[in-house]
Amino acid sequence: MFSVSKDYAPPFGMIAPFFVIGSIFFFLGTLFLLMLDPSRGHFDPLIAGWVHWFLLGFVMMIIFGAMAQLIPVVVEVGHHSVDLYYVIWPLLLVGTLAMVAGFWAWPAVLPYGGLLVLTAMLIYLYDTLMTLRKVQNVTLTVKTAVAANLFLTTGIVVGFVMTLAIGAGVDVDISWWLGTHAVLVLGGYVVLTIMGLSLILLPMFGLAHGFDERPVERAFNLMLGGVLLHLFSTLIGFDFGRFAAIFVMIAAIGLYLWQVYLIYNVRARKENDIWARSMFFGYGSLVVAVLLAIPAAIFGSEKLILASGWFLILGFVTFLITGHLYKIIPFLVWFERYSPLVGKQRVPMLQEMYPKGMADMEFAFSATGVVVAGLGILFGLRDLYYGGVILLIVGAGFLLASVKWMLSFGKTETE
Repeated sequence: MFSVSKDYAPPFGMIAPFFVIGSIFFFLGTLFLLMLDPSRGHFDPLIAGWVHWFLLGFVMMIIFGAMAQLIPVVVEVGHHSVDLYYVIWPLLLVGTLAMVAGFWAWPAVLPYGGLLVLTAMLIYLYDTLMTLRKVQNVTLTVKTAVAANLFLTTGIVVGFVMTLAIGAGVDVDISWWLGTHAVLVLGGYVVLTIMGLSLILLPMFGLAHGFDERPVERAFNLMLGGVLLHLFSTLIGFDFGRFAAIFVMIAAIGLYLWQVYLIYNVRARKENDIWARSMFFGYGSLVVAVLLAIPAAIFGSEKLILASGWFLILGFVTFLITGHLYKIIPFLVWFERYSPLVGKQRVPMLQEMYPKGMADMEFAFSATGVVVAGLGILFGLRDLYYGGVILLIVGAGFLLASVKWMLSFGKTETE
């Protein structure tokens, strides 16, 4: 457990747009899934555009907002330049829209969108690394944050070069670099960030302590090595190295899942609330994604690749994010509006500050939709895929309404 101080926390008004925009992107992203035909493969421009819509507009937007709050609180130092976050989300928003427009309609605008996204990432990297420079106690969470952000920047640079190939005709083998771009962003940034934050958020929300941290430390080293091996193998044209790197990263995820089990096994809070159920489903989806990734890497099956990616992004990453939103947003709202009132009047408990009914509906529709659509992708059943997407759309609508409800909680009574 760590202390919380307003000396370290950024202004609530600075963080809220990240969550609002991310939730809107999530809802619209589920609608756009109706445009996609998974049988066309992951090189299809419509699928590529949707992946960037979802990962940049939803996943990165939410993670940046959460990290803006969590990094200074966890390491107990103030942001190097917190005002930079006022420009990060507009740049990321406009850049994402331009990139998606480039994939879907106007390839010539793709490099401009990529440049805006790269600028947002570099600003975020600058503030994060300069903030972490002030840290005295270099924990595993700090190490993962540094490595993850360096991988993210490298991945975005690679992606920007590929946008030049599509939009400006620069001679780059996109099919060769696409895998490394995905590995740097998903494995190098998203998974490493989740690993580091898990050591803070899972014990905090599950009231767990006294567990062995060696599995996640080894997982970090393996993931670091796997991502670097994939990158250098791509640079020198070593195909077997890229193949071996995939299994190194799979081994890292296996160790990380063992760490999650150890934390779960010693948790004191046994209540299966919306957060706990989202974690169960998210980590279950990660297991499915890994099991599908192994034969996908061996046989190169397009259906297995897409199905593994589906459960990784829509199952694991999405549910870890949405589950934590029901914890993080109420905390931020409480901290902003009610912490000054402690001892002066009754203040609400955090469990009162999220809409349980809407959250339950969001989980039920979203989880069912992920499973149904994932099976549709795996077995090539388009009707099953679209049926699952309809369920996901309903779930995303409930999430959007829940975020609005939580951000508005107590707004009038504390004004």
